[in-house]
Amino acid sequence: MDNLTDIIVTYATRPHKELSGLLLDKSKDELVALVNTLITVYMNDKNSSALRERVVVALAGYKHMPEKIGYNGFRQETKIGGKTLYCEVKPINIIIDSKNTTKRHSGHGNFTDYTFARFKKDISANLNMVVAGFIDGQLIFVLEFPFKHKAFMDELKRQLIKRFHGTKDKVGEFLRSANFSFKHYKGSRLLAVKYVNREVLENNKNRFTKDLYDYLMAHNVEARAATK
Repeated sequence: MDNLTDIIVTYATRPHKELSGLLLDKSKDELVALVNTLITVYMNDKNSSALRERVVVALAGYKHMPEKIGYNGFRQETKIGGKTLYCEVKPINIIIDSKNTTKRHSGHGNFTDYTFARFKKDISANLNMVVAGFIDGQLIFVLEFPFKHKAFMDELKRQLIKRFHGTKDKVGEFLRSANFSFKHYKGSRLLAVKYVNREVLENNKNRFTKDLYDYLMAHNVEARAATK
């Protein structure tokens, strides 16, 4: 059993004091290696985006909401009497390997099991979308824009109408994946760049659509300032 598996199994099956004892027996270098391995595995988990969500929520200036169902973060508007502003995070991770040679970031994301009811709820909420791109678990960019940007809403509505053959939900039925990309929100005057890793972006130009790459490169200075 490797060190990481040993730690995880101990945490899950034994009293926590035994885990503490096991960790205290490790050298500093072993602990550093364990933490590095754990974060790498978690950041690239194909079945869970929880850790990537926490990173993006923090960089976008929100407080994380751990509930699985609902929005991912919130913050209070700074003006007097300001409302609570929520965010929906779409943290897309591309894993580069021999079988994945064409996958590219297009500023895309999706809503699973979407309905008109959920669409109306999202419209009525004080909601921002936060789209992020990772490569092998390393964050490259974070973009933020209002859910109520017309072109973005029109695209979601178009897919819902096509799925339900009208403007009403059908009991027990869903739009399995409502997709969008940068082209559906790039025209928003409130589109904001929250973070860009210029070095990794330039070294992976072929992993981005041209319009997204050009936009991120043009806004690099503002993005760096936003993270200070």
